[in-house]
Amino acid sequence: MAKIIPFKAVKPTRAIVGLVAARPYQSYTLNERKTRMTYNPFSFLHIVNPGYKYDQEVTGKERYRLVKNRYSEFKEDGIFIQDEKPSFYIYKIVNRHGHEFNGIIAATSAEDYENDVIKKHEDTIAKREETFKTYIQTVGFNAEPVLLTYPDNAVISEIIKEAQKGYAEFEFTMTYRDTHYLWKVDNEDTIAIIEEEFNKMKTIYIADGHHRSASSYLLYKDEKAKNPNHNGSESYNFFMSYLIPESELVIQEFNRLIKDLNGLTKEAFLIQLDETFRIENRGNIPYHPKDAHQFSMYLDGEFYSLFLRKSAYQFHTALDELDAQILFKTILQPILGIEDLRNDNRISYVNGQHEMITIKSSVDSGEFKVGFGMCPSNVNQMKQIADEGLTMPPKSTYILPKLRSGITIYEY
Repeated sequence: MAKIIPFKAVKPTRAIVGLVAARPYQSYTLNERKTRMTYNPFSFLHIVNPGYKYDQEVTGKERYRLVKNRYSEFKEDGIFIQDEKPSFYIYKIVNRHGHEFNGIIAATSAEDYENDVIKKHEDTIAKREETFKTYIQTVGFNAEPVLLTYPDNAVISEIIKEAQKGYAEFEFTMTYRDTHYLWKVDNEDTIAIIEEEFNKMKTIYIADGHHRSASSYLLYKDEKAKNPNHNGSESYNFFMSYLIPESELVIQEFNRLIKDLNGLTKEAFLIQLDETFRIENRGNIPYHPKDAHQFSMYLDGEFYSLFLRKSAYQFHTALDELDAQILFKTILQPILGIEDLRNDNRISYVNGQHEMITIKSSVDSGEFKVGFGMCPSNVNQMKQIADEGLTMPPKSTYILPKLRSGITIYEY
């Protein structure tokens, strides 16, 4: 049964929350980061890039210690203030494309992660897990929630709607044109109902944030082992998550770009494809697949549709049904010789927010030889793969919403 609890969030003041909130550090270009940090002294980027103060790049544990210092300075200056009562936080995002997300920011259980109540659908990299564990262990906080999804629940939906009738503690729009709203729920009776409804759920699912979840679990194991008086209520037993109903989760595809044909001519490549796919040349008209097991391809100035020949491919598990897995098993690995989807520099990924014209431009530029498009997977596929204990190939899903750092902070 899923366990979530309220917590005392550290938050910016209403007046400056829009200046504090930031996208993930890596999503900014170098020039974007410099501009924001030069002209916005409140940006959360100042905390995660502490060497900027001295015009110096710092890394490793030295950086972590300076992150902790910058965070302390933000609290000392009154930029961040901690709530007095444990609360749940109703959080609404309306993004630039009109998608609306309504959910609850809460502390979720590391023990649930251990016991597979919180289910995963992606592999994680041990080195990244350990690095982030050391980071949060040193700085003592986490500022970006893990995105979890749960089966639609009428009781929780009604609580969210009722809370949203009140005055929003936060309401701000970012330059990226997404608007954010936050309501605090600290009524003990309402908190108990939310906890009870989640406790009825057999499983909930990680949508985005597998490494943060895994690192939080490692922190829990470390701190539990060091604490002879461990009782399960300590802050390290939980990690901050944003939980939204399955119906509001948006899953988009990641399309693939490949730098060469693995030594094949165009004609030889097409002949090999014909063994597994029904191929139709669509000329110069951009083509996007309309159903599962259909793919688009752009090669040598022309678009193609690829329809999987069912007789040439066997379905045994939920993973076998996934288009990203089909593309890997029928084309990328056996024909183009790509074994490692995460580290092979011959492959790049373009999220589904970009049209097929982006694939065309990348190939026409000469940087890539061929591009592939596919339909997005859905939440039921994601759940079934997780339920079977399987994992998707890297970059199988581009999931919305994308969350900001620094709106609510969980301290360890």
